[in-house]
Amino acid sequence: MLLRGARAVAGHPPLWGTALVEFRRMLPDDWWRRPPFLPVPDAAMLAFRATTQYGDGSRAPEPHDLVAWLRWCKAENRRDRIR
Repeated sequence: MLLRGARAVAGHPPLWGTALVEFRRMLPDDWWRRPPFLPVPDAAMLAFRATTQYGDGSRAPEPHDLVAWLRWCKAENRRDRIR
């Protein structure tokens, strides 16, 4: 899923920074202390997000949905800086 998401974002250089920020935000606190000792988002959180978006917790996000979400995040982050 991460590779598929990375491919979707690779074609949108203006979203690279936002993608890194959002990826960091999705990582569990102290990820290096718990198995698998890798910086990967929590599976339960990803399943929850898939359920709320598609109604199926096992479904991977569509590339165009990921890009749309990153555009929304970028706009929201910019809006927060203006306030």
